[in-house]
Amino acid sequence: MSPFWRKKKQQVCVIGLDGVPYTLVKRFTEDGTMPALAEIVRAGHLSKMCVTLPEISAVSWPSFMTGKNPGWHSIFGFTDLKPNSYSLRFPSFGDLRAPTIWDKIGERRKRSVVINQPSTYPARPIEGVLISGFVAISLCKAVHPPSILPKLEQDGYIIDIDTTRAKDHAYLTGELVKTLDSRERITNYFWENEDWDFFEVVVTGTDRLHHYLWDALDNETHPYHKMFLDYYRRVDAFVGRMYSRFRKLTDTADPTPGFFILSDHGFTGVRQEFYLNNWLKKEGFLKLQTPDADSIEAIAEGTRAFALDPSRIYLNMVGKHPKGSVKPEDVRPILTDIKAGLSELSLDGERIMQHVFERDAVYDGPFASQGPDLVAVSNYGFDIKGSLKQPKLFGRSVLTGMHTWDDAFLWSAHKPPENLNITDVAGMIMQHME
Repeated sequence: MSPFWRKKKQQVCVIGLDGVPYTLVKRFTEDGTMPALAEIVRAGHLSKMCVTLPEISAVSWPSFMTGKNPGWHSIFGFTDLKPNSYSLRFPSFGDLRAPTIWDKIGERRKRSVVINQPSTYPARPIEGVLISGFVAISLCKAVHPPSILPKLEQDGYIIDIDTTRAKDHAYLTGELVKTLDSRERITNYFWENEDWDFFEVVVTGTDRLHHYLWDALDNETHPYHKMFLDYYRRVDAFVGRMYSRFRKLTDTADPTPGFFILSDHGFTGVRQEFYLNNWLKKEGFLKLQTPDADSIEAIAEGTRAFALDPSRIYLNMVGKHPKGSVKPEDVRPILTDIKAGLSELSLDGERIMQHVFERDAVYDGPFASQGPDLVAVSNYGFDIKGSLKQPKLFGRSVLTGMHTWDDAFLWSAHKPPENLNITDVAGMIMQHME
């Protein structure tokens, strides 16, 4: 078998569009906003996809890259508790307990180029090139091999926008365009200068746009409505160029096998933020040392449950947590009470919760016991937060968009499995590369 034939049969290209909902892809490919993607969609299969819970990038992207739910890869959120403490830590790539797609294909001496993959910081050695994405805080620790760092620095490569300044919409929109341009330049460089079997690049600007300017999408009088659409046109052009290049490289006709486009969660508008720990406190499940305490580090004796961002509820178990008060025989009644209370909660006659899942319903695997006892999923418009810094149950912030768990998308040349979940995509990729 010739090397050319092997490469043609086994190359894969993945485009990640962070936070882009299936419903928006449908809309923009039908109304002319994204003409390049529309052509791609017509050539293959556009599918609605659910993601693992909670529906945040810190969990969804590891679920994509490993093909496993958090009970197997062990990442349950952007934050977790330090051992024997109520202090928070930030899980990193080193905490991932399941092999990634590029780990598996690297064992077969296949090379990967992975650009701006969230939840891979600090970068670790792979067979090929890895440039970490969000939440990478230092470029020098976000790259493998280290020898590529000078090229990135010379190019002025941008990992992400500064979200602390994102409420300045002029800054936000300008940086989104600059960052996308930077991403494409580096993508072009490694596409042309690396020998690869698997190539992936993730666009995270879509998520940032949605969080801060979702309200501009449908409001034609909004000062950034046109910019919202223009940014999507830029993303569309980028995706179209990548698809065309991959077709030429692999010498394939539509639909091009080995090309995948996906998001890690969906998005919708925020009506109200719901502060879960405040509800647990109000209902007597969470007790704090002082009335004005704004952190779970101030948990007091007698606490039965607390929440970690955004929607993870943990029972304060004896023997598991420093001030644990819940015994095994108390677990079922407490879970029942919390589920019932949240399920009945409403605002202006509208139910807040879509689901309140118990751990065993959403996680399995060797690390499932480390996960939350309950995971809440809200109805569209109610954005769950774990913050204790707000005085009430409901409120608003500068964010106008929120994540959804059941409206992510996948485009693939071949029809995916029924009841598609983000954990299915790795298997589809591996099957193509066999």
